[in-house]
Amino acid sequence: MAKMAIFYGSTSGITQSVATKLHEHFGEELCDIYSMEEDFTSVDQMLEYDYLLFGCSTWGSGEVQNDWRDPIFDMSLEKPDFTGKTIALFGAGDCVTHGEQFVSALGTLYDHFKKLGATLVGEFPLDGYTYEYSAAVRNDKFIGLPIDEVNESDKTDERIARWLEILKQHFPSTALKAA
Repeated sequence: MAKMAIFYGSTSGITQSVATKLHEHFGEELCDIYSMEEDFTSVDQMLEYDYLLFGCSTWGSGEVQNDWRDPIFDMSLEKPDFTGKTIALFGAGDCVTHGEQFVSALGTLYDHFKKLGATLVGEFPLDGYTYEYSAAVRNDKFIGLPIDEVNESDKTDERIARWLEILKQHFPSTALKAA
């Protein structure tokens, strides 16, 4: 059976909450979950899995959450091979107060793991979002699942369910129960 894991970085708890909801959907028998702060030890941990979900919030002027900074820097030097790995991204942002860089950290992760050979999946429609700019938009879609718990918490569960439907074409059918 294909191995799956969620790796997330969370400062305020929002990305952790989304990661937990996703983990509950997949189930602990099919999917492991790692906090980048508490559980991540090395990139070798990620390479053990065929299917990966990476969660990251956006900070400052579009930067990745702190727990992702050192691993991304180390990987940019070491250049591990993610060929054959399928990665889907999700992240938290604030489209009102920080609409000028809404979930832009996902764009950073996308570019980074694409260069390392990964297949990135899980594009999400732009409809229903209001923001000024996002580095996570490519070909008129978000390159992963954007969540705004600050302004649109009432949409989170529905967005997660829609995203899980999108992932069905890329992830093992055993992992994706009815959303």
